[in-house]
Amino acid sequence: MPLVTALIHRRRHRLLGRLVQEALALYGMEVPAAVEIGPGLVVFHRGFGTVLHPYTTLGAGVTLYNGVTVGRADPWVPQERSAMRRVVVEDGAVLCTGAKVICKEGVLTVGAGTVVGANAVLTRSTGPGEIWAGAPARRIGLRAGWPAGDPALG
Repeated sequence: MPLVTALIHRRRHRLLGRLVQEALALYGMEVPAAVEIGPGLVVFHRGFGTVLHPYTTLGAGVTLYNGVTVGRADPWVPQERSAMRRVVVEDGAVLCTGAKVICKEGVLTVGAGTVVGANAVLTRSTGPGEIWAGAPARRIGLRAGWPAGDPALG
């Protein structure tokens, strides 16, 4: 397991948690202990510049590139009054370099196997196996090999 991924999984450790958070900060990563992470997380380029909101859930086999931000659209509002509830990144999703996933209200879901392209700004939920790009992000295609993306499987 690569060092950054190992650190991310140990950030909740009772004794070493604070030290692990500081080590992640040296890589420019902010992954609060409240973030729920499934098995098989892949982090490329040591995740430099990656920031995850505490109300984030990453499913199994999620891939994060550097510079990814998952957060809320109203950072000036106190968290307890925010309309955002959670961001859920489902199994096998890929958040490419510089992708921003910004939740306005409720729960924003990045569907299983969805790819959010480099520097995309995603502000709404996606279906499974979709490819999203642009600012604001829009669906530009379907990912082959995923039930919604491959007609032979869907």
